[in-house]
Amino acid sequence: MRQWSFSILLILLVSVGLVGCGSSETGGDELDQVRIGYFPNLDHAAAIVGIEKGFFEAALGDVEPEFIHFPNGNDFINALDAGELDIGYVGPGPVINYFLGGGDVVILSSAANGATLIVAHKDSGIQSLEDFADKSFGTPGNGCTHNVQLEEMLLELGLKSNRVGGNVEHQPRIPPASVASLFESGQVDAYAAPEPWGTYLVEEGLANVVVEWDEVEWGTTLSSVVLVSTKDFVEKHPETVEKVLKAHIQSVQFAQDNQEETLEMVNDRIYALTQERLPEQVLDKAWERMAVTYETHADALQEWADSSHRLGFIDVEPNLDGLVDTSLLEKVLSSEVASK
Repeated sequence: MRQWSFSILLILLVSVGLVGCGSSETGGDELDQVRIGYFPNLDHAAAIVGIEKGFFEAALGDVEPEFIHFPNGNDFINALDAGELDIGYVGPGPVINYFLGGGDVVILSSAANGATLIVAHKDSGIQSLEDFADKSFGTPGNGCTHNVQLEEMLLELGLKSNRVGGNVEHQPRIPPASVASLFESGQVDAYAAPEPWGTYLVEEGLANVVVEWDEVEWGTTLSSVVLVSTKDFVEKHPETVEKVLKAHIQSVQFAQDNQEETLEMVNDRIYALTQERLPEQVLDKAWERMAVTYETHADALQEWADSSHRLGFIDVEPNLDGLVDTSLLEKVLSSEVASK
């Protein structure tokens, strides 16, 4: 009886040992599915190209990608926080706020830089930032990327929004698609617009450009879209993350080299999700006001966060150390170069 019990115990120990060895060999990186988030926006072109061209499926192999689109950054972050999302594309503002609140998030790469245009209604009397005194401006969100960029430039001229006791009226949380009607009714004078909506207002004859995208604060270096995940997911599934990054790099390079096809794919995806299609000339001109890229400027993100604190959008003094980690991106880029 004792000999039988010992044999059973030995079998159990060996089985446990074998399971342990199997987990170690795979590094815990076995997944059936990876959930990738994105928005139906022009500056999410890298995500849309990767979906439409099948780059994610090809890179991930046996791991099935599930693509989830979001209407705004808050919903994206909530999904990431709830464990309903593994990796994806989002604006840097919600990411920074989540990180400073103790959230588990890491920026792996940029996806687009720029894409902010400051416009004013053609009859508002605003030709430059100095004309904003006693006028009103709108932004997509209170303290969003574009909001901070505009208010930082106004602050440098000695102008403040009414939110902090100034004489420039701020109307927050105005969706870009609603600006045209508000301009026409005279309810708002200017807007800090994400592309392609700023270009759309100009091309429709409703607005004039006050500040071009490359003259906006941190205009060419501040990411408008970043690729993020949680540190926990990256540590547990580094091989999967590398595969997503490989597809991301392919998508960025394709978008850089194939403007016409990229814009067609973006417009088709936007229409499929929103039943709205943007005019081709709007997309063409908006494309010139942004840069699809994986180049990530951590210093620009820190400066944006410092400004957000200075303007009162962030309560604590921001320290973004540990938020940006492009080591896996650089590893994939190096391996791509070595294989050519």
